[in-house]
Amino acid sequence: MTNLRERNFTAEMRFSASRSSGPGGQHVNKVSTKMELRFHVASSALLTEAEKEMVAEKLSSRINGAGELVLVSQSERSQLQNKEKVTEKFYILLTRALTFRKKRKPTKPSRASKEERLEEKRQQSEKKERRKI
Repeated sequence: MTNLRERNFTAEMRFSASRSSGPGGQHVNKVSTKMELRFHVASSALLTEAEKEMVAEKLSSRINGAGELVLVSQSERSQLQNKEKVTEKFYILLTRALTFRKKRKPTKPSRASKEERLEEKRQQSEKKERRKI
């Protein structure tokens, strides 16, 4: 998989700013610092069909009814910093969604672990047997 940043998704991202919530006094009430990133997964020209399906499946909780991936950042007091944070979050989520999980290889318990388990069972049994006396 190629580096996602090299594809430059900025043309397909839509940003909108609004007033942030939480503490901050007058600053919060008059400045729009909260940044919202919207990315329409199905219409993306930079993702293959297989990648679109993976993103839609793995990030379904973050995709709205219109098929847009919606991310929000409002932790910083600056609109630019929040824009950078939400863009970074976008690339991290997309990278995670497009990373294949390694399939687990089933293994058998080792001889030593089997013997250890049986020994513990024997000790437990003896302990309970001694209580009866």
